[in-house]
Amino acid sequence: MDNEKTYVEDIDRSMYDFRYDDGDAYKVKEGLTPDIIETISKEKNDPQWMHGFRLKSLEIYNRTPMPNWGPSIEGLDMDNIVTYVRHNTRMQADWKDVPEDIKDTFEKLGIPQAERESLAGVGAQYDSELVYHNVKKEVAEQGVIYSDLESALYGPYADMIRDHFMKLVPPTDHKFAALHGAVWSGGSFVYVPAGVHVDIPLQSYFRLNAAGAGQFEHTLIIVEDGAYLHFIEGCSAPKYNVANLHAGCVELYVGKGATLRYSTIENWSKNMYNLNTKRARVEENGKIEWISGSFGSHVSYLYPMSVLAGKGSRSEFTSVTFAGKGQNLDTGCKVVHNAPDTSSYVNTRSISKSGGISTFRSAVVISPKAENSKSSVSCQSLMLDDISRSDTIPAMDVRTDKADVGHEAKIGRISDDAVFYLMSRGLSEEDARALIVSGFADNVGKELPLEYAVEMNNLIRLEMKGAIG
Repeated sequence: MDNEKTYVEDIDRSMYDFRYDDGDAYKVKEGLTPDIIETISKEKNDPQWMHGFRLKSLEIYNRTPMPNWGPSIEGLDMDNIVTYVRHNTRMQADWKDVPEDIKDTFEKLGIPQAERESLAGVGAQYDSELVYHNVKKEVAEQGVIYSDLESALYGPYADMIRDHFMKLVPPTDHKFAALHGAVWSGGSFVYVPAGVHVDIPLQSYFRLNAAGAGQFEHTLIIVEDGAYLHFIEGCSAPKYNVANLHAGCVELYVGKGATLRYSTIENWSKNMYNLNTKRARVEENGKIEWISGSFGSHVSYLYPMSVLAGKGSRSEFTSVTFAGKGQNLDTGCKVVHNAPDTSSYVNTRSISKSGGISTFRSAVVISPKAENSKSSVSCQSLMLDDISRSDTIPAMDVRTDKADVGHEAKIGRISDDAVFYLMSRGLSEEDARALIVSGFADNVGKELPLEYAVEMNNLIRLEMKGAIG
């Protein structure tokens, strides 16, 4: 009988597991060679400086060792990864002109509906290329630029992009940053002029359809002094029995007195290696708000970083991670306080079940010039059974006596008393446990855009279906 189950079922990802034949797609060969980089650069019609940048990044990749401190990524063989897949379509500004199979993919994921209801602009990427892009007229009239990054390389903002591209995350940062510099494709460029408040969010959605492929989109956002933007990023992929790789890069520049909220829901399939790099630089009295939900992928290395460069700048990081069977999710954040009167707040929730491993890893650095700065890190972990694992690895590097730094960590199991109490109020055991987990993750749910908060709660309820032990 269903109510006699003593395990937590795996998440029902059927809504993400549809896929389409990519037989007519253009692909480069598997692996990573100078010839492949030349091919990608030619496909992209790169400016000369970008062509040279790719080749230099490949050199750095080849001499940089693999990371050796996180979860194993031995199952990732770059000789078997296709770094560029292009479907036979051009980017469209009108939804009706997008090819049917790609349109159907994004319809199933709710993108056009979300655009109509609550978004100022949408970019949709399918494998290595942006296939659809649209910005509401009233937003464009404010001087806001939201375009694919590649065409922007030749527009009026070309010099701005060259000045900022991979300056926050240089190819020398780590091996997969170098890989990204060599093979990046697709992604978004956003520019918000000084003083402009974009009242409704912009969104990009990344869908990886091809088996054995990598996705390497680059997102570059520049929010000028006194401006405001909320940017939402969503990701998914169908499940294959071969490794897929996501090694995107996000660079965020937040001006004086500006605020940028960056929300991400990553729901990759469990054959995905998610090795993404995200970094923000915040100027005087500016603020970066990271909202992060990680539900998918086989292995994740994900640590958004805030560099508080200006006096009074602030960072807030709120996240939830859900690791199930076969998942090893190593996530967290980094904050560097490089100016006085800066502040950072980190509040995370991690949930593990069915043998899943969730590791929270944080680094807070307060430099000698960051006097009167404050940092608070709070991480809570919930294990739903006795075969799962949760670890907390905080690092604090404080170089001035004039700072206030605190860290709190809690790791626990679902309380039998709490379950019993809720059942005494008329809930089934399954619903009681789902309610407890939803409440545990509530601080993140409150911060997410509505459609993603609903999705997160649905994911939790599906995870808890049939749960007793």
